[in-house]
Amino acid sequence: MEHQICLHLGSNMGDRSQNLAKAIVEINKKVGTVNKQSSIYQTEAWGETDQPDFLNQTILATTNLPPKTVLTTILRIEETMGRIREKKWGPRLIDIDLLFYGDLILETESLTLPHPQIPFRNFVLIPTMEIFGDFIHPVFDLSVEELYLRSQDEGEVFLLEEVV
Repeated sequence: MEHQICLHLGSNMGDRSQNLAKAIVEINKKVGTVNKQSSIYQTEAWGETDQPDFLNQTILATTNLPPKTVLTTILRIEETMGRIREKKWGPRLIDIDLLFYGDLILETESLTLPHPQIPFRNFVLIPTMEIFGDFIHPVFDLSVEELYLRSQDEGEVFLLEEVV
């Protein structure tokens, strides 16, 4: 059975645009069919702010994989691309987060769906709103756009490159 998933990508090391593009290719090969991509946005680092700016992008894909397999696969893609987890919110060659798996609500030791930080991060909300703005968050019962309008995050998000 196919499920629609929403993934968020970020990079602030190396060739950031190329890192996002490579991650999308790998997701398309190993997770499922990428159907839609947001524009690419530039943002200051969140949490640990003394590091280079991030490029961020959201994608929609369809997959036959169960949620935990999606998670282990995207973590493997990050690792294969060279991500090293040294400290929380540190610089990253690539970061891939599973935001939504359809309207599934799940809480396990290793995976919480929807991603619990979505409503608090403009760098996630803005690219997600671009391609998935009407989607109703299954926990908050608000659209992604409504979550953005209520966001308390003051972080600025700049359009860098529109994806056609």
